[in-house]
Amino acid sequence: MSIGNSPEDERPFEDERVEEDREEARPSIGRALQQARIAAGLTVDDVSSATRVRMNIVHAIEADDFTACGGDVYARGHIRTLAKAVHLDPAPLLAQYGDEHGGRPAPTPAAPLFEAERIRPERRGPNWTAAMVAAIVAVIGFVGFTMFQGGDDGSGEANVAEGSTPGDSATPTTKTKKPAAPKPEPSDSAIAAAPQDKVTVQVAAADGRSWIAARDHNGRMLFDGVLKQGDSKTFQDSSKIHLVLGDAGAIDLFVNGKKIEDDFQPGSVERLTYTKGDPEAG
Repeated sequence: MSIGNSPEDERPFEDERVEEDREEARPSIGRALQQARIAAGLTVDDVSSATRVRMNIVHAIEADDFTACGGDVYARGHIRTLAKAVHLDPAPLLAQYGDEHGGRPAPTPAAPLFEAERIRPERRGPNWTAAMVAAIVAVIGFVGFTMFQGGDDGSGEANVAEGSTPGDSATPTTKTKKPAAPKPEPSDSAIAAAPQDKVTVQVAAADGRSWIAARDHNGRMLFDGVLKQGDSKTFQDSSKIHLVLGDAGAIDLFVNGKKIEDDFQPGSVERLTYTKGDPEAG
């Protein structure tokens, strides 16, 4: 007769080991964000510029260190923002953060009612002094206007008594304003007359929104932000323009007055550089 444990007694321990193996196979939040960023061809600087999350916080989150976020609420917000920037679904990462850090954060308590009352602006009564001054000025102006009109009426009655008729009086001429010259219609392209001694690049979000960054030949940032659908930006430099397109498939690109016909794919990240001689063909 065996005194050891039966197979049924060992099953719970096997289930726990399987669950632990699954958790070890799942990458951490920071590792998942880092892998998605590298797969998208983005650097930490690119993600920081696109999301406005500081680079040191991006590095810390990718190392699974959330202390720099300043609390669970901010940590969840940063995870959601970084996940969208690297084309990753934030919901599983937020659920994983809740499992590892104690669920959803407690709601922030509302401010006491007396605090709101304390900052309420004080109501002021009507300014009777200003109203009295305005009334006096109005009375003085009315009296002066009446006296002036009285002098004009006497001369008018004398002219009528001498036999003049309203038809005989000279008709006052009114000056008509000349119609303003029509403004010239804008050209089809804001860079159609691009100067030959410079490089001019126009970026237009034709098929959707896209994050873009543009630098001059010295590396100075000219623009860093998101173009909404229908928006456009024009950049000009003496020799060279560097571009990073977050979603190149949504962009129409014009260089030195000519459209670039590259077949950019939706969601692709493109790093481009153009000079005064571009495009060489097309």
